[in-house]
Amino acid sequence: MGDEVAAQVFTRADRTRYREKTEADLGVLARMLSEQGFDTERPMSGLEIELNLIDDRFEPAMRNAEALSVIADPLFQTELGRFNLEINLPPRRLAGDGLDSFARSVRAALDGADQKISGARLVMIGILPTLRPEHADSEHLSANPRYALLNEQVLRARGEDIKISIDGVEQLRLVTDSVMPEAACTSTQVHLQVEPESFAAYWNAAQAIAGVQLAVGANSPFLFGRRLVDESRVPLFEQATDTRTDDLKAQGVRPRVWFGERWIDSVYDLFEENNRYFAPLLPVVGDEDPAAVLDAGGVPELAELQLHNGTIYRWNRPVYDATGDRPHLRVENRVLPAGPTVIDTMANVAFFAGLVRSLAEADQPVWADLDYEVAAANFQAGVRDGIRARLFWPGSGELPATELVLRKLLPLAADGLRRWEVTADTADRLLDVIERRCLGAVNGATWQTAAVAARERAGADRDSALHGMLGDYRELMATGEPVHTWRMR
Repeated sequence: MGDEVAAQVFTRADRTRYREKTEADLGVLARMLSEQGFDTERPMSGLEIELNLIDDRFEPAMRNAEALSVIADPLFQTELGRFNLEINLPPRRLAGDGLDSFARSVRAALDGADQKISGARLVMIGILPTLRPEHADSEHLSANPRYALLNEQVLRARGEDIKISIDGVEQLRLVTDSVMPEAACTSTQVHLQVEPESFAAYWNAAQAIAGVQLAVGANSPFLFGRRLVDESRVPLFEQATDTRTDDLKAQGVRPRVWFGERWIDSVYDLFEENNRYFAPLLPVVGDEDPAAVLDAGGVPELAELQLHNGTIYRWNRPVYDATGDRPHLRVENRVLPAGPTVIDTMANVAFFAGLVRSLAEADQPVWADLDYEVAAANFQAGVRDGIRARLFWPGSGELPATELVLRKLLPLAADGLRRWEVTADTADRLLDVIERRCLGAVNGATWQTAAVAARERAGADRDSALHGMLGDYRELMATGEPVHTWRMR
């Protein structure tokens, strides 16, 4: 959540210099896009998975610093809350067995970590269902100073406490004096490296299918003991990091967690919107003169542009990065929750990567016939109803998400994976998981809600039902079998 920065105090002069520097970075990016100096050969993909630590009572374990120390694996990093960790896997190609290679790496990392951590275990789930509001206060921020600084800047920009208000099957109302509730949101983030001239098509395609992703992959129905919406992670994230007061919302100020408001023509559009619409949260200014670096034949870091971009949480985020002697661009897909299992995660990744490539390379862009407001409505339908959502799709009208996936989108995803040169066996195996979820109308959210309901019918109170469900979830997760095969305990 934000790039690495040290604790410090920012002045008005800092913010002015930062604004000037991001404008200079933006101008240099425009030059680079016109001069075509980006890495486009053998495109790489990346994967990040956020995790929760739980103790033997299935409560959040506030021990990420200790866990990192004993795991001693550079793939693991801290996240916002002391009960969070993240696996950040080295990038690789999807071609061949790239997706299987990701799966092997995740399994090995999780198994190795669980063997080393004493008294705590890792769980992949969109929101830890046993969290209570007292777990999400500022004393449970991770020790890294960037989190305290970001918390301070969000609250300073807002000027008042943060209100969480979510209406679903049940209601949640919460007032907090920190961004810590956002730590409840654990996600899977997929990075696809793309060519500059193709970026807009990939980003537009990713936006067009965001509601579908949520429908098939929802895994966050419970928050602070309440049954809310199937992907409660989305409204929680939107509200927990919102720097706007009610009057600023009424004035049309954009939220920092943002679906956006239009299809784009270039990656430049997104970075330009970032500068135009969003005040800096962390105005750290470096010494680089990006124009001079570019004039000298070097690759500018554009550090301020990157840092500012990292504090704007688009569900599909543009990423500029400079590694080695050539820069590159990525679409970072942030829609998916974590879990339930490694194979479920990789099935979600395969479905996204295949479908977005097929749509991006189609002769007739789907977004040409899909109003942006309708894509946003699909996104909210996926948040609210998960696999039971009804979605609009060009040429089909409004139909159940399961029918849309089975009839139209799975064949497109298979075609896209073929274009990525993924082996047929891998593609078939992973897309079969998505097909089986749709045939049975089962995903992580439906399994969780059914398991809790069954326990409550048997006489358990909500808290006991959530703890029992999480215990079963963790045991089933460890088997590696996809969620559509899970049975109630």
